[in-house]
Amino acid sequence: MSTGPTPDAPGATGRLVLGPFNRVEGDLEVRLTVEDGRVARAEVNAPMYRGFENMLSGRDPSDALVIVPRICGICSVSQSVAAARALADLAGATPPPNGLLATNLMLACENLADHLTHFYLFFMPDFAHAHYAARPWHAEVHRRFAAQQGSAARSALAARQRWFTLVGTLGGKWPHTHSIQPGGSSRAIDASERLRLLSLVREFRAFLEQQFFGAPLDEVAALASCADLDRWLAQAPQQGDLRLFLQVSADLGLSTQGTGTPRFLSYGAYRQPDGSHALAPGSVDAASGTVGDVAWSQITEDVSHAWLAGSPSDAADARHPWQGRTVPAADKPGAYTWNKAPRLAGQVVQTGALARQLVDGQPLLRELVARRGDSVEARVLARAMELARVMPWVEAWLTDMRLTEAFHTPTRLPEEGRGLGVTEAARGALGHWLAVDKGRIANYQIVAPTSWNFSPRDAAGTPGALEAALQGVPVGGAPGESLAVQHIVRSFDPCMVCTVH
Repeated sequence: MSTGPTPDAPGATGRLVLGPFNRVEGDLEVRLTVEDGRVARAEVNAPMYRGFENMLSGRDPSDALVIVPRICGICSVSQSVAAARALADLAGATPPPNGLLATNLMLACENLADHLTHFYLFFMPDFAHAHYAARPWHAEVHRRFAAQQGSAARSALAARQRWFTLVGTLGGKWPHTHSIQPGGSSRAIDASERLRLLSLVREFRAFLEQQFFGAPLDEVAALASCADLDRWLAQAPQQGDLRLFLQVSADLGLSTQGTGTPRFLSYGAYRQPDGSHALAPGSVDAASGTVGDVAWSQITEDVSHAWLAGSPSDAADARHPWQGRTVPAADKPGAYTWNKAPRLAGQVVQTGALARQLVDGQPLLRELVARRGDSVEARVLARAMELARVMPWVEAWLTDMRLTEAFHTPTRLPEEGRGLGVTEAARGALGHWLAVDKGRIANYQIVAPTSWNFSPRDAAGTPGALEAALQGVPVGGAPGESLAVQHIVRSFDPCMVCTVH
């Protein structure tokens, strides 16, 4: 990451530009207004326009299955799933149970690998920075996590590479697999392949238990309170990479840093053959404890601060995705990003692993957020909890497959209509809204997880989740004094290429 102009007097008042960030998928810039040594205002800029929504216009609807996954090389399965579900909704198609289970396996493989990538390659290397050299944990963090050098990171990369063999078997390849279809999965597996996949699952589980957690998965998944977490950490403080992070977090106060919004959104993860989800859909207000359904009709995208054209009669032009437009306006006054500002019932929401766990009712994280807010520590712990909870499901989904039954139902797409496809990517709620006219795509709108978390201000001037999380953070002009900003930014695990599709 490079740093732009520093405040007039470091740690006092002025403007600070951080970017481009390294170890981030895509381009990201953060502009800070600093007053009395703290961030008074943050503007998050997605500086790259790609225009996938416009590329899709006028094409055959099935082309989306080939084009959309190429939005991103790190979460392409998630884009495939959302596109396939939008087409399935358009056609009224229902995949058979094997098709749902195969899709869940590929999605879980990608999501859990993303959690591993985030922890070992994107997030933890910042704590190996020389600025922290005097900290008692620094030498061990540097040994395990230093960028391109850390021993733990090398082990994680090897485990991740082997783990992706699961998608290679079920989907033919990763990224950009084409086996995910509106009618299920076009790639069936046989008994011998299932045995090999179960072996891979158990191998990846062993890595998590031996290196990442230093404890059995069921022990971690059973943690139900902050007191449970404290006892677990005290039992074996030197075991596992997650415990080392918790030591760092306690020393640096990461459990109180990066609080953005108390409102969270999840579309529900891992759809089951009976219509339920392994992780429930919904919205939650952590401040009040209110849990509700997803208000689909109240999702809008505001373009008032985006380099995108809006209605001349309405500066905000907050549209539902069914009526969404993506028209570049690079010289638009007052704009500072290519990202739209998604809102739920006009409110800023946060999405991701923490949102999924809160909506689903995971008690440790609900207590942690209620006591300390949606902190850096809470976001990292939520990904760890998801690793512990989802891995046993992966093994069960493989075992539950009935290999003599269909994985896919042929689907005929209608000439007219609309379809909505949603899923949970590693970074959160992903939605595709599709309209078809005369057999061609009339409109295709995508609202990605980082679009929610890294949104700009809306017409009312309300900052997005990350922008709010950065307010009040201490910064200065000396090297290393912007690291708190980096920790907060990385705790959201941005995928900027999905944001600007």
